[in-house]
Amino acid sequence: MSRISVVTGGAGFIGSHLVRALLAHGDSVRVIDNFSTGKSANLDAIAGDLTVHPVSFTDLDAITPIIQGAEVVYHLGALASVPRSVATPIESHHHNVTGTLNVLVAARDGGVRRVVYAASSSAYGEVKGEFKVETMPPNPLSPYGAYKLAGEYYCKAFTASYGLETVCTRFFNVFGERQDPNSQYAAVIPRFVSALLEGRAPVIYGDGTQSRDFTYVANVIYGLQLASSAPQAVGHSINLATGGRVSLLELLEQINGLLGTAIAPQFDPPRVGDIQHSRADVTLAAELLDYAPQVSFADGLARTVGWFKEQR
Repeated sequence: MSRISVVTGGAGFIGSHLVRALLAHGDSVRVIDNFSTGKSANLDAIAGDLTVHPVSFTDLDAITPIIQGAEVVYHLGALASVPRSVATPIESHHHNVTGTLNVLVAARDGGVRRVVYAASSSAYGEVKGEFKVETMPPNPLSPYGAYKLAGEYYCKAFTASYGLETVCTRFFNVFGERQDPNSQYAAVIPRFVSALLEGRAPVIYGDGTQSRDFTYVANVIYGLQLASSAPQAVGHSINLATGGRVSLLELLEQINGLLGTAIAPQFDPPRVGDIQHSRADVTLAAELLDYAPQVSFADGLARTVGWFKEQR
């Protein structure tokens, strides 16, 4: 009998990649997604035992029977945007905190073995030193960072109080195919690629020297699958990233090179809640998950830019 896995936010960018990987592994997959940010098209033409439930994880009564009997729940559903959390803090709290609590309650009551939670590097805020390490005290600068950190605390509390296995995986600037460039809260790589393909100047908030540990989506999917079974990972928060660092100016230069363009950016004022530098230490992921990045930043960026070109 195949393993039953539930993916909240399974019609989203990262979720749809995970759904494909789980089905390829032979899992029976149940997706919870109300399509507020996810897209049904992201799940088109997928072979395997897949059931899509168009409900919100903020509705405990609706998700309880869906989660019942699953072995693993991957909780990726969220309103995942720092600017959005600043603009709509109550709505974002409802989804990112109350919704996470609902998933944990349903998993506890439904006999689930493990919940793998999509946490965020936003929990760190600005830190001293080159790398962000899990032992550092969190210091979120945005409501979004605070929400995602609250989700981590709830996960650890459910492990301590109820024996529900939980693993929190902190994502660092994930990018790849099917990432939406059109939302006002879109991530920087799809925004840059789309602007250059349209001959427009991409917008950089700040001076462009800020840097990120851009992580190709295949690396995150690999880490999530490892986190679903690694015995030593329970109760931990673990960085999932590459350990690299690329500034926005360097990023734009590389995308221009891949597209054969030479378009300069438009500089706008920095945004509230944005941090200057973010680079992950992935030592703990190697120790607890036997994780190592499978795709380099350069290769992942080339694949992503190629996909966006094909869509045009």
